[in-house]
Amino acid sequence: MSITATKVTKRFGNFVALEGVSVDCPAGKLVALLGPSGSGKTTLLRIIAGLEVPDGGTVHYEDDDVTHQSAKDRHVGFVFQHYALFRHMTVFENVAFGLRVRKWPEEKVRNRVGELLQLVRLEEKAGQYPAALSGGQKQRIALVRALAPEPKVLLLDEPFGALDAKVRVELRHWLRRFHDEFHVTSIFVTHDQEEAFEVADKVVVMNKGRVEQQGAPIQVFEHPANEFVMDFLGNVNKLPVRVEGGKALLGEKGQVEIPTRLLGPKENGRADAYIRPHELDISRSADGGNCMLAQIVHINPAGSIVKVRLLAGDFGLMINVDITLERYRTLELKPGEAVYVTPKAAKIFPPDYTI
Repeated sequence: MSITATKVTKRFGNFVALEGVSVDCPAGKLVALLGPSGSGKTTLLRIIAGLEVPDGGTVHYEDDDVTHQSAKDRHVGFVFQHYALFRHMTVFENVAFGLRVRKWPEEKVRNRVGELLQLVRLEEKAGQYPAALSGGQKQRIALVRALAPEPKVLLLDEPFGALDAKVRVELRHWLRRFHDEFHVTSIFVTHDQEEAFEVADKVVVMNKGRVEQQGAPIQVFEHPANEFVMDFLGNVNKLPVRVEGGKALLGEKGQVEIPTRLLGPKENGRADAYIRPHELDISRSADGGNCMLAQIVHINPAGSIVKVRLLAGDFGLMINVDITLERYRTLELKPGEAVYVTPKAAKIFPPDYTI
C-alpha cells in the first residue's frame, strides 16, 4: 500500500501549516517526516490519517483517493507519543480493543492478541494494567495494539519522544526489526535526526510547512539540497568566506582556502561555507600551510569519537572538530593548547536561498 500526498495545503486561521506539500511513501517502506517544531510534519501525518481535512491537494492510498474519507474508513493504525493506553483495561484488553470494535470472533481475538504479545515478548504482562509497565513496554503495547486489526498503513507521531535516551535507542532498533518482519507501509514523525537516519528507508525534511528535501538517508545527508538541510542535519561549522575566481577564501587576506565539493556562487562575493566536524582535521604543525591556528577550549570523549571545541582567534570563530579516539591519543591533546585545524571539504550553496 503506497501513500501519496500531492500539493497538500492546510491553514489554521492565518497560520499556514502546510503549503503545497507533496510526499511519496513507497509500499512497505518506513518513511520519516523530519523537521523542527512547527514545520508541519504532524499536521501532514494527521491529514494522511484522516484526522484532518486539507484545504487543498489530495491523498491517495495506492490508486484510491482518500482525501475526504474518514479515519475509520482508511484502516490505519496510529501510535501516539504518550501511548494513549486505556488505564482501566489490562494489557490483553488494550490490544484486543480494536478487534472487539470490529467484532472479530472471540477465538480469533485471543489468538491474534496472544501472537502479538508473544512477538514483543510481553505475554506474561497480559493480565496486568498499564501502570505496571515501563515506558518502553507501554510503547511496544501501543504499537501492537495499532497493528492488531491488520491495518493497511501504520502512522507514528513522535513514538519515542516520551522515553529516556537509552530506551529510545533500544526501541529504535526494535522498531526497525519489527518493520522488516511486518512490511506495513509506515510513516513516523520525529525531530531527532539520528532517529530518522537510523530507522527510516526514506527521510522527508520539512520546514515552515514545506518539504525541503526527500530521499534515502544517505542521499539526504551526503547531498543536502540547501543551507537549511545542511544546518539541520546535525552539528555543522558555518564559516564566512570570500569567493574569488572559483575559490573560497577564509580571512580578510584570504589566508585559508576552503576546499569545496559544491560551489554555489557563480560570481565573486561573500558566502557561507558549511563544514561538518569530521571534515576538519587537527595537527600539531602547519605542514600543509592551508590551516588555521586555534586554541583548544574543550575536549569531550564520546565513545569512538572525540569532540574538540576550538577558538580560531585570528578569524573570530568557534570551531567544532570530530576526530577518532586513536587520533586523539596520538596527538595527546589538552585544553588550552594551540593546534592547527585544516579543512578537508565544505559545501557552499547558491546565495539566492534564504532560511
